[in-house]
Amino acid sequence: MTELGPVAWPPAPIRTERLVLREPEARDRAAFVELLASPEVHTYLGGPRPRDELEREMPEVPERWPGSFVVDLDGAMIGQILLRRAPEHRRPAAAGKADLGYLFLPRAWGFGYAAEACAAALDWFDGVLPGEPVVLATQTANVGSMRLAAKLGFTEVERFRAWDAEQWLGIRSPATGPDNKEPPGR
Repeated sequence: MTELGPVAWPPAPIRTERLVLREPEARDRAAFVELLASPEVHTYLGGPRPRDELEREMPEVPERWPGSFVVDLDGAMIGQILLRRAPEHRRPAAAGKADLGYLFLPRAWGFGYAAEACAAALDWFDGVLPGEPVVLATQTANVGSMRLAAKLGFTEVERFRAWDAEQWLGIRSPATGPDNKEPPGR
């Protein structure tokens, strides 16, 4: 994974009705450890990492890089949004495109936070890199992620088998986002 490209980073915090998307801070370390060690979060992602390993390896200030947003609810981290470019993606349709990923703590599930945060991150992305498509991959068994992909305007490109499970690859172009607005200049 590489940087997104010519993007000023970090942006000003992105505010939604209930959330703030911001750069990671030292106060987020414990939430990152919890997120990465959670068996529930990693059900469809190959399993969690051992908590003791994360405690040893996690820097005091979690890594900051373009496209990595902490999702903050009332001053506390509840998840992470990742927008990264995959120059050598294993699926040719995704190679070189920005890839959307997200992880949320189980206590934040079921409230629409993922949809709200991902939509805000995609709006930001459309503003800084207009006209660029975004891809998303998930296991077809991950019903919640499949619903979120559809809600965000991703359409299926292909299904494939990886990690002993059926995977789904979708793409979202700015013209097919959730509000179906045409990009500027069309």
